[in-house]
Amino acid sequence: MPNPHVPSELPARHAEALELFSARVHAIGADQWDDPTPCTDWSVRELVNHLAGEQLWVVPLVREHRTMKEVGDAFDGDVLGEDPVATWDEAAAAARAAFSEKGALDRVVSLSYGQTPATAYCAQMVTDLVVHAWDLSRGIGADERLPKPLVDFALREVGPHADALAGSGLFGPAVDTPDGADDQTRLLALTGREA
Repeated sequence: MPNPHVPSELPARHAEALELFSARVHAIGADQWDDPTPCTDWSVRELVNHLAGEQLWVVPLVREHRTMKEVGDAFDGDVLGEDPVATWDEAAAAARAAFSEKGALDRVVSLSYGQTPATAYCAQMVTDLVVHAWDLSRGIGADERLPKPLVDFALREVGPHADALAGSGLFGPAVDTPDGADDQTRLLALTGREA
């Protein structure tokens, strides 16, 4: 997917999205890890595991210039282990550092669907973090409000590709929004969520 974002803003947006999701991870109660989320296939733990796995991929793909085939199944299954919060923190810090390195966003990464500019990859990661931060918030009963700059960013990323996303399996089919819906409600609707 082409991406309309200014490369210089991407590391900051990624860091902000990581902070947002991290705050929700740190708010998970000891008895909430098996609770459901709006992602019907994932519990709270499975959702955090998915996002941790996504961050773990950044170092080999962006910093080490490896392909998904070369990395293989290293991040399949449960990556959270005995201390899921600490594992999340380590994965987030490593991804943040990799995307922030000089020249990182000038690279091309090898993803499952082909060679992709690192800028597009980073933008997709930001959007994934933002939308799933809402999922995690709802799953654990935390504040569901998302920061406006991140909502605006994710809308710019998702909006032009809403029809393609619906068939991709990345998000559920879009749902209708009421007239006058705010941007967060529109973003959630485009990704198959009802606020």
